[in-house]
Amino acid sequence: MNTDPAAAPPAPSFPYRLVATDLDGTLLRDDHTVSARTRDALAAATAAGAVHIVVTGRGVLWTRHILDDLGYDGIAVCGQGAQVYHAGERRLLTSVTLDRQLAALAVAKIEAEVGPLALAVSRDGLDGEVLVTSDYRLLEKQLPTVAVREPAELWSAPLNKVYIQHPELGDDELAEAARATVGSLVNVVMAGAGVVEILPLGLSKATGLSLAARRLGVKAADTIAFGDMPNDIPMFGWARHGVAMANAHEELRAVADEVTASNEDDGIAVVLEKLLAR
Repeated sequence: MNTDPAAAPPAPSFPYRLVATDLDGTLLRDDHTVSARTRDALAAATAAGAVHIVVTGRGVLWTRHILDDLGYDGIAVCGQGAQVYHAGERRLLTSVTLDRQLAALAVAKIEAEVGPLALAVSRDGLDGEVLVTSDYRLLEKQLPTVAVREPAELWSAPLNKVYIQHPELGDDELAEAARATVGSLVNVVMAGAGVVEILPLGLSKATGLSLAARRLGVKAADTIAFGDMPNDIPMFGWARHGVAMANAHEELRAVADEVTASNEDDGIAVVLEKLLAR
């Protein structure tokens, strides 16, 4: 897949220079693969001069194998905007960390309101491990993690974010309660089923995407973005045009410029094919 930032300006028939796609629930089907139709549509868009950029909540460690499968060698935004990663060169261009003392304080304040939480943390760095407590439920079982015996181990090295789960509260309820309790200290986002995250205050996918776009020489006005969860809302606010998948969370659908087919039904390809056919 051509992700060369030096690509020629797009043909007049294609109105965007940057195609930003979330991964889970958006570019990836539910079996974590990308369909041939979507691959072809993205290839056609890049052939028309646009750059495809992956913008995901996954850290680099959990993203790299997907990018390799796509043949993706350009810049990707990982870790909810914390990491700007050059896939071709396999190096981090930028990385933002979450203050560990502040993160531990935020967790303690949330637990004081809703009770004990299951926790995981994503460590900083190119090969930053994900540490999990014994009660944390990992939906994608094959992803690499490191189990910890004592919660104190979670805070022993620099990290990008904290994952929180509650034994009874749903994801939206937990995110709302956490935001009401510690929203002045940290960012709290709901990024998918079982995935509520604590991030550095002010950090979002829009932060990382704007940094990556600057490196690519493109602007928000040149960008179409695809997503499915509330953590994609800042990205939609930054891009010229935001497209929600049919399977998207209602909060994202409410702010989208357009709703396409689901990730299972090649929603990205549906939109790109129409744009390319103009």
